[in-house]
Amino acid sequence: MKRLLFAYLLSGMMAWPAAAALREGEPAPDFRAQASFAGKTFAFSLKDALKNGPVVVYFYPSAYTSGCNVQAHAFSSNHDRFAAAGATVVGVSLDSIERLNRFSADPDYCAGKFAVASDADGRIAKSYDLTVKQAMAGLKDTHGAAIEHGFAERTTFVVTPDGKVAATVGGLAPEANVLKALEVVQRLAASGRSSAKP
Repeated sequence: MKRLLFAYLLSGMMAWPAAAALREGEPAPDFRAQASFAGKTFAFSLKDALKNGPVVVYFYPSAYTSGCNVQAHAFSSNHDRFAAAGATVVGVSLDSIERLNRFSADPDYCAGKFAVASDADGRIAKSYDLTVKQAMAGLKDTHGAAIEHGFAERTTFVVTPDGKVAATVGGLAPEANVLKALEVVQRLAASGRSSAKP
C-alpha cells in the first residue's frame, strides 16, 4: 500500500502544468552539462547541438519512474522521426550522471538513441523557469532504488537554431508530450525553420 501511495504521489508531481515556463519566442538559456549517451559520459552543449538544427530539450522528473520510463521509450521509439525532421533530442533531469549512464543505455528506455543530461542542482531547470521540487523521503524508483534528488516539472522545449523557443510543451501525459514535440519539429522542417545557421 505504501508503495502504491508513493507511485500515486510521484505521478501527480510529474503532471503539474508548466505555468511559468519559458514561452514561444523567448531565448532559450544556453547550458553545458555532463550528459550520457548510450552509457558513456560526455560534455553536452546546447549551443553546439543547435549548430546541427533544432534541439528538443525535455525536462523530466526522474529516471526509472513510471511516467519518465514511458516518455524515454517514446522518444527512443520516435528517434528516427525526430532525426528525419533534423532535430536532436536531449533529456534533462536532476539525476546523477551515474544513474543517467544506466538509463541512457537501457534498451527499454533511452536505448542509446539520445542523450540525457544531469542537472544535479536544478540550475538548468530553474533557468528555463521550471519548478523544482524536493523528493519525499523514502521514495523509490521502479527498480527499488531510493530517489535522493529533486524533480523538475515535465516540460519540453523545442529550440530553433537561432536559440529561440519555438514551442513549450507541458501539462500533457508523457507519450502525448513526445508526440506534440514531434509535431512541432515536423512543422518546423516543413516551413524551412529547422535549418542550422550557415
